[in-house]
Amino acid sequence: MSDVIRAFIVDDEAPARAALKEELTRFPEIEVLAEAENGFAAVKSVLELKPDLLFLDIQMPRLDGFDVIELLGEEAPAVVFVTAFDAYALRAFEARALDYLLKPVRSERLAACLGKVKQVLGRLEPSSRQGLIAERRDREAPLNRILVRVGVDVHLIPVKEISHLEAQDDYVRIHAPPKSYLKSERLGRLEQLLDSRQFCRIHRSFILNLEFLAKIEPWSKESRIAKLKTGVTLPVSREGYGRLKVLLR
Repeated sequence: MSDVIRAFIVDDEAPARAALKEELTRFPEIEVLAEAENGFAAVKSVLELKPDLLFLDIQMPRLDGFDVIELLGEEAPAVVFVTAFDAYALRAFEARALDYLLKPVRSERLAACLGKVKQVLGRLEPSSRQGLIAERRDREAPLNRILVRVGVDVHLIPVKEISHLEAQDDYVRIHAPPKSYLKSERLGRLEQLLDSRQFCRIHRSFILNLEFLAKIEPWSKESRIAKLKTGVTLPVSREGYGRLKVLLR
């Protein structure tokens, strides 16, 4: 790794970005590549610039810091969270983050943080960050939106617009008529996170949004088909039909 650490700052507040950037000028080993004022710009720029280190605000509108890490996935650099949260509130994820800084950032605390960064940078496992995201998603379930990244473009899909979800190997095809999106996720994992009163696993490969169900018809002795209001037809297994009957009572 180069002696220079290429950093990127993400914060929706311009004064906070300026203050952190000014503090970082005290450390010649840090090169601030650029900065972003929202999560959308952050995802795009991080993928293009590939910094070594991300100073990431947690609380931002529309896409917060955790959303940014989820969207970047294994392409996320090392992350230092920058937040106004009280330190006690950070204990839940302290072990999974490289470090965190409380606003306003103090010079001595920043120096200690950068000392830690230099010790471990290049030896971090992305799995710890993904564990943090998984814990956060569990706390906030059921989901009201699903995040999908296609290249550098970010899509926020409200779950109420999703007609059904389809397993495709290690991916899920999210159907939100008239569009569909491919997300790197297991169908079973999304089943855990969606509202079980609205979404039903009707088949090993399909989850149905009940709001889009038009009718159910027999298909064979052991199976049925679900006809959607969109005109799509989906298979319904025997177990899936049992789950549907419970929800449709």
